[in-house]
Amino acid sequence: MFGGKKIVGLDIGSSTIKMAELSVQRGGAQLLSFGFMPTPAGAVGSGDIVNSGPISESVRTLVQQIKSSRKMVSIGMWGTSVIVKKVTMPKIEKKLMDQQIRWEAEQYIPFDPSEISLSYHIINLPGGGDTMEVLLVAAQNAMVRQFTQVVEDAQLKLGVLDVNGFALANTFETNYGKIAGQTIGLLNFGASVTNCVVVHTGEVIFSRDIPFGGLNYTLEIHREMGITIPEAEALKLSAVTGNEVPEQVHSILSAVNSMMVDEVRNSFDFFTASTAGYAITQCFFTGGAAGSPNLISQLSQATGVQFNQINPFQRIKPSRGLSPAYLQQIAPYASVVMGLAMRKVND
Repeated sequence: MFGGKKIVGLDIGSSTIKMAELSVQRGGAQLLSFGFMPTPAGAVGSGDIVNSGPISESVRTLVQQIKSSRKMVSIGMWGTSVIVKKVTMPKIEKKLMDQQIRWEAEQYIPFDPSEISLSYHIINLPGGGDTMEVLLVAAQNAMVRQFTQVVEDAQLKLGVLDVNGFALANTFETNYGKIAGQTIGLLNFGASVTNCVVVHTGEVIFSRDIPFGGLNYTLEIHREMGITIPEAEALKLSAVTGNEVPEQVHSILSAVNSMMVDEVRNSFDFFTASTAGYAITQCFFTGGAAGSPNLISQLSQATGVQFNQINPFQRIKPSRGLSPAYLQQIAPYASVVMGLAMRKVND
C-alpha cells in the first residue's frame, strides 16, 4: 500500500523502547512483528533525549530483533518539549491559516517562536458559527533534532514525527471506532508520565502529559523504606503481580494511588473548565503503571466515570508467530507504538 515508504513504529519511553511493524490494508491491519527492550539508563528524561548514542544502538538491536527491512520510522514525542493546545479562533480562508496560526502560537505556546516546529489540526465538530477550534502542536527544534539524530544514527529515516497522545487516540479509533456523540477519556499510565487524551466522536479535543507515572511508586518505596531503587522496583512489581510483600509496601502504593487520582482528576477538571459543553462519559486506560493495586477502582470512584482497559489488538490480526499469550503480555505497553505504526508518510 505504501510502496517503498512503509513505516515501522518506534516508541522511546523512559523505561522501555518499543518497535512495531504492521501491514495496513483496506481490509484491516495485521501485526507482523513486535519488539521491546529496556531504555538505556539515563538516556531519556522528561521526554527529552539526554544521550542519543545508546538509544540509537538499542533501536538498531530492535530492528534486528524484529527482522524488519523497513527504513522509514514513525516516532512519537512526549513530555516537556511538546505542547498541544486547543484554541478558538475566527474562521478564515485557508491561505491565511499559516500566518494566523503562527500568531496564535505566540500567544499560547511558552516557547520562543523562532525555536519551535509548529503544526495544527482543525477540529471538525458540528456548530461553531463564525469560529473554529484548532489544536496547536509545538515542539522545540532542539528536541526535534535529537529525535532525528537518534533515527539517522540507527541507519533509518524519519518518516513521521508524531505526538504520543495522538498515537494513543489512533490506536483507540482503530480498535473501537468513532463512538458517536460520546466524549471519551484515554489514559496511558507510563513510567514517567501519563498521557491524557480526550476524544469526541473521533476527534482529539484535548491532550496533555501528566508528569506522574510508575516511577513515582518506585521512588516513594525507596524513600519510605530506605532501600535501593532496584529493590524498590522489585517490591513494587511483586505487589502488582500479587506476590507477598511487606504490608508497608501496600500502604505506600495506596498513598501514591491517591496522588495519581488527584493528578488525573485535576486534568479532567481542567478539560471540563476549558472545553465548555463536553463531559467525559467513559474512560479507557492502558500502560504498565495502571497495574498498581486498586488504582483503577479508585479513579472510577473519584471521577464517577467507568474505566475499561484498552485492547490494542482487538481489531488487529497477529501474524502466525505471535501467540495470544504474548499479545496479552505486551498489550499494556503497546498502544502508543501501535498507533505510531499505523501512520503513513506525509499523512
